[in-house]
Amino acid sequence: MRYQIAAFADEADAAISGQIEAMRAEHISLLEIRGVDGKSVADLTVPEAKALRARLADEGIAVWSVGSPYGKSEVTEAFGLRLDEFRHGLELAEALGASHIRLFSFYLPRGEAPETFRDEVLDRLSRFCEAAKGSGIVLCHENEKGIYGDVAPRCAEIHRALPELKAVFDPANFIQSGQATLPAWELLAPYVEYMHIKDAMPDGSVVPAGCGEGHLPELLQRYQGTVLTLEPHLAVFEGLKALEQEGARSDVPSYQYASNREAFAAAAAALRKLIGENT
Repeated sequence: MRYQIAAFADEADAAISGQIEAMRAEHISLLEIRGVDGKSVADLTVPEAKALRARLADEGIAVWSVGSPYGKSEVTEAFGLRLDEFRHGLELAEALGASHIRLFSFYLPRGEAPETFRDEVLDRLSRFCEAAKGSGIVLCHENEKGIYGDVAPRCAEIHRALPELKAVFDPANFIQSGQATLPAWELLAPYVEYMHIKDAMPDGSVVPAGCGEGHLPELLQRYQGTVLTLEPHLAVFEGLKALEQEGARSDVPSYQYASNREAFAAAAAALRKLIGENT
């Protein structure tokens, strides 16, 4: 098949047992692991990670990437502890059998020019890259709101300075940062390792893939990779069940769902429709 689908299955269920059920129901065999039984993957011990890898393997699931929080910290805070956490993350990735780690380029103080922190950001990211040398783990920077690499020109700066650091292209995050996705692709295509499948409207609200302003069909035509990570981020209307009569559905806004599992299934269906694939 043209694509391999991975998923942030913690959006279906906080419990790993529920994540496994959701992935099996949607015929997804690659996991971008982020939350495990209600805690961050970064908080696992190496023995826990090894046991989890074996449990997932028994279910026919492999960990594609560690959806880590590394780099989601203030650029002005001390870095030593964060680097130690990252080194632990490399050990976790190896224990989980992951070939990639997703990371970020640090939160900036509000109201200050991003360019002021360029050198510090690049120094910290270079130290992540240095720590990962020889590990076989591919580090991938995700564009994210509020970090140095939130818009395409600054992402491109990062990748030109650190070519060993690849890109995770997230269309919805670009929209939420005021960055059009097609010009972003033109700048970043040489660096893209894989994509997060998440779409959004101009107001920033997340919608199923292909239903927003992310130009997902055009991006997928241009994408030369194979792995697409499903990241639903769809709204769950928590009060829906209480408002329903037996056998009826309440009138709620489009793209809101009764449960995390329903939202996950809807996101998977939208992606499969977009790529012309049946389960």
